[in-house]
Amino acid sequence: MRTFVAVNVPKKQRDRIHRASRVLREQGYPVRWVDPDRFHLTLKFLGQVRKEALPGVEGVLERIAHTTDPFAMTFSGFGAFPTLRRPRVLWVGVDPSPALRCLKQDLEWTLSDLGFERETRAFHPHLTLGRAASDAGPGAFRGLDALAADLEFKGEVKVWKVDLMESHLSSSGPRYEILASFPLKSPQRR
Repeated sequence: MRTFVAVNVPKKQRDRIHRASRVLREQGYPVRWVDPDRFHLTLKFLGQVRKEALPGVEGVLERIAHTTDPFAMTFSGFGAFPTLRRPRVLWVGVDPSPALRCLKQDLEWTLSDLGFERETRAFHPHLTLGRAASDAGPGAFRGLDALAADLEFKGEVKVWKVDLMESHLSSSGPRYEILASFPLKSPQRR
């Protein structure tokens, strides 16, 4: 099964992000937009994981969650990878706060003990809003940089848990399923 570790965003915040990014969708750019119900922050992509390996992954996630305090996750700004002029992915940014970076680092190091490759690229937390068509020609995204710069969006949610997710791929887009949730440290467990 194709799995990843994520922070799922509450519906109220997903709806706010969707409304704030409406002007981007209305421009007719060649983008396959993500349904707001699928907005999430991927912390660690695990790839194909055998069902019998899931208990080990779940054990690691439970240990990390029990040692991580709940924290605020802040959203702001719109952007794209690799650039707004030739995007592959359009996103809303997430502040790489110390708490979020520590959680990410704990996942990388601890899951590497189970054989998952450690991510070597810099961590750029974001929620994917859409994926650009691979055949978009030069100039297809003209004006996107100025449009994104003019959009203002700020939001914050409290992160109380991390989720182990399964991704089901299809021609109509991915469908995500929560396999297990791991609450972050509660005051009683300090």
